[in-house]
Amino acid sequence: MSNEHDALMTETIPRTSATLTIRVVKSFEYRTEKHLILHNINCETTTVGQLKELVRQAVQTTPGWKPYRNATLDTMKLYTKAHGSKTTNLIINLDHDEWILDDDSKLLADHGFENETEVSFFGRELYEEFKKHPETKW
Repeated sequence: MSNEHDALMTETIPRTSATLTIRVVKSFEYRTEKHLILHNINCETTTVGQLKELVRQAVQTTPGWKPYRNATLDTMKLYTKAHGSKTTNLIINLDHDEWILDDDSKLLADHGFENETEVSFFGRELYEEFKKHPETKW
């Protein structure tokens, strides 16, 4: 018999009040990224384009994000969903290009977003270059 303490957070927190983790990537080679945690996101009414704009505004106005303010941020890609397996790359999932969120008008829920979903936000040109030679530098 299960009780409320056994339920996963994705089951107890509705898609209308999700917490999302955004990995804002400045450099793939140097693994320069910073996490932005967004609370109370309604995945059933928020579009990909609205999420991108919300993150860009946070980067431009939140203290501690100055090094990221001139980074090109034009592409989002699903990193993992809650309780899903994660890639060995710490900032982006290099597999599954079908996880790139190309349609800015599509709702987050249509992409399967739920509480604790994680996405990477980056410049598409840098991503394509990194995929050709996925080597990290220190």
